[in-house]
Amino acid sequence: MSKHNAENERIKRAYFTHLKAARGLSEASIDSVAKAIHRFESSTGFRSFKKFHVEQAIAFRRRLDEAVAARTQMPLSKATMLQTLNAIRAFILWLAEQPGYRSRIRYSDADYFRLSEKDMRIAKAPQQRQIPTPEQIESLLSAMPAGTDIEQRNRALIAFTWLTGVRDGALASLKVKHVNLAEAKVDQDPREVKTKNSKAIVTTFFPIGGPARQIVEDWIEFLVKECLWGRDDPLFPATLIEHSSDRQFRASGLARKHWSSAAPIRAIFKDAFQAAGLPVFNPHSFRHTLAILGESICKTPEQFKAWSQNLGHEQVLTTFTSYGAVSAHRQADIIKSLVNQPGKPTELQELAARMAALVRISG
Repeated sequence: MSKHNAENERIKRAYFTHLKAARGLSEASIDSVAKAIHRFESSTGFRSFKKFHVEQAIAFRRRLDEAVAARTQMPLSKATMLQTLNAIRAFILWLAEQPGYRSRIRYSDADYFRLSEKDMRIAKAPQQRQIPTPEQIESLLSAMPAGTDIEQRNRALIAFTWLTGVRDGALASLKVKHVNLAEAKVDQDPREVKTKNSKAIVTTFFPIGGPARQIVEDWIEFLVKECLWGRDDPLFPATLIEHSSDRQFRASGLARKHWSSAAPIRAIFKDAFQAAGLPVFNPHSFRHTLAILGESICKTPEQFKAWSQNLGHEQVLTTFTSYGAVSAHRQADIIKSLVNQPGKPTELQELAARMAALVRISG
């Protein structure tokens, strides 16, 4: 059976160009769309899109229910199915406008690439995230070794993530010059740092206490004074891999170059938590911990707005709704604490007033 269709490839290439040039999608987002369309093509035996029929969409939707994830061999999640169907539906809508396809594909054909209402609710249901507590992070930093250059880098990497909440993609591309220790801030310049949506972000060190800041300061001093690193050298350099005497590859120190991706950073986090006997958390989970910490520290809407901006969020409600989810245990505690006191506003009333103020600020 053919595994591609030349005519389909040409129109897909035009669509991907449209997504990048007209809609500004990133390469990663376009790759996700390409995988979804390829999955649909596979289900039709790579028939020409000009021969599209709604029965193909119905059959594809049925096959999605039976499909399994390649990595886990588990059934596809409803969220993955929703993402796949949304990508194909958008493609079909675009095809319906293209010469040679307008007479064969109708806009209404895209409606067949939908989840049922029940599955849609499941796909969009919020998941309870497991995030590290400040105590777990502090324990990890205390337990991590720092006897070698690589061990110092790994500990500083985790301390810096806790101190700043910087995303792993940015961590891999930061240079020494982007950190100003005197002013306790990080300048995430999108011309050199891989920030989300290429945003310029200035982050001041979060007031977390503990050893994190000292670890970061010691690391930068080590790079500049002992390794003779320059301002344009990587803040967290890749590992230098060399041949050993037995002709095997081994880690032998720090390379004067950036990591090509954030994958090694995520591996460092995983190995560190496992070695400390703690649950494994990824770098992004630290941002959730910081968001929740901000909710308890900040006393005014203006303070929380500043905390939100420090995480790189343009809208304060992004921090409140996407990062500041209340755990089930904490939720129960809060509900039980809502007791009216004569002459005083209830905590619920205070929360409502705070939310209203945040909406005004974010607007």
